[in-house]
Amino acid sequence: MPTELNHYSAIETAAAIAQGKHSAVAFAEACLARIEARDREVQAWEHIDRAYVLEQARARDRERPRGPLHGVPVGVKDIIDTFDMPSGYGSPIYAGHRPRADAACVALLREAGAVIMGKTVTVELAAFHYARTRNPHNLAHTPAGSSSGSGAAVADFMVPVALGTQTGGSTIRPAAFCGTVGYKPTFNLINRAGVKPLAESQDTVGLLGRTVADMGLMLSVLTGCAAPAAEGVRAPRIAVCRMNAWPALNPDMAKAMETAAAGLARAGANVDDVTLPPPFADSLVAQRQVNDYESWRALSYERIHHFEKLSTTVQARLQEAASCTYAQYRQAQDVISKCRALLDEMFGRYDVLVTPSSIGEAPEGYTNTGDSNYIRIWTSFHTPTLNLPLFRGDKGLPMGLQVIGPVREDRRTLGFAEWIYRALT
Repeated sequence: MPTELNHYSAIETAAAIAQGKHSAVAFAEACLARIEARDREVQAWEHIDRAYVLEQARARDRERPRGPLHGVPVGVKDIIDTFDMPSGYGSPIYAGHRPRADAACVALLREAGAVIMGKTVTVELAAFHYARTRNPHNLAHTPAGSSSGSGAAVADFMVPVALGTQTGGSTIRPAAFCGTVGYKPTFNLINRAGVKPLAESQDTVGLLGRTVADMGLMLSVLTGCAAPAAEGVRAPRIAVCRMNAWPALNPDMAKAMETAAAGLARAGANVDDVTLPPPFADSLVAQRQVNDYESWRALSYERIHHFEKLSTTVQARLQEAASCTYAQYRQAQDVISKCRALLDEMFGRYDVLVTPSSIGEAPEGYTNTGDSNYIRIWTSFHTPTLNLPLFRGDKGLPMGLQVIGPVREDRRTLGFAEWIYRALT
């Protein structure tokens, strides 16, 4: 077990509280101390109220256990509503906004006994801009977007788990750049009520944490899906997918992927190199068109009534998105549907697909949140995906392996992801 309480995983935290080894207050204080020591530099948090966090923790210590997350500190991305904390969506348009109700996912976390630590920084409206959060491994580099605060908070041991969202690459990419496990479930598996919409056929509530097992615990709370067994998972059939973006890989990531494929084969997995068939070549453009068409409409209030309060980045992207026609949107959805059908065939031969989570390490600077081309298509295909923090690049920053499973097979995908992680560590 870790010696510092803020280094515990969610499962370890819950077990220590349930067994009476440590109190919920002790864990909350450890996380708060880390936030106070580091967040001036990392800037992962939009809202923290120390007194209220400790009030929640003391209440957990006084009562009978509510559920499997009893006393576990959890961060919540600031596009996800909380009735007792501001929900500003990363935009001055919503400064001081106080929803009357929790988002469904937050309500379920509270019901399971979680201590809601606060709201983590999001990029503006979870859209196309960048946020102030820094990468905790090197403050000169981006933590990615849009769940930048959640990724950085987990990576810097400020909280064991956090909620994010993903419409393109906004959970997997921060997890990859910050060196955490990231999990984007099957589309709509986690209820989205109370989450600010952006592109409703792609928006997905995501999770960031220390371990794959933590993702299983969170999934069981939020969906009722049983967490996967930690032991007894057979060696998977794995397809290493070479996408059109493969030539853009940094040399250190390309080498890491080759080493990982060889290691998985040695561990007993059946590993094939697979090139995605032609329809997939159009899927990146299709994902962008769907995102543009839906986000232009989802943000109608903001662009009509508060256009001047939007960043120039979002203004420009919305003006560009306005040109996407319904005919283009339909054609893009047709491309995505064809790819989903081909994926179903592939998953008849393979248990999981693997790709890089990004082309390499987090870029230097803050305005470039990194390449998401290895992530976005899987979001549009609605598949469950995980980032496994397995690699380091030439600059010593984290890089990740992305594991992709069949739609609605999240439990099996988590189990195979755990097998892959153990085989490579």
